Amino acid sequence: MFTVYNETDLKDLGGGVTRRILAHGKDMMAVEVTFDEGAVGAMHTHPHTQISYVLDGEFLATIGNETKKICKGDTYYTLPDVPHGVVCIKKGTLLDIFTPEREDFLK
Repeated sequence: MFTVYNETDLKDLGGGVTRRILAHGKDMMAVEVTFDEGAVGAMHTHPHTQISYVLDGEFLATIGNETKKICKGDTYYTLPDVPHGVVCIKKGTLLDIFTPEREDFLK
């Protein structure tokens, strides 16, 4: 299955955050999330395993009780049900990969 970027919907999540769902199937999903400087991806949990890759920008990422500055090329891995979130220091974009797919994003 192919996903053509210009044919995908960009969803405004508010607070300077947008989300674009890329290729996905029941076992995996790729999502592009863009943050304005100062925007927050609030601490949250979900039953999915997640890997995030910093396409550009700078973020303070928190997983559990650990916070680290991450920049272009950095990644992080989050186990299911572990609290995590980000604060954007410099406008940027994350590529989030979930397994299984986030059915809640498709509603």
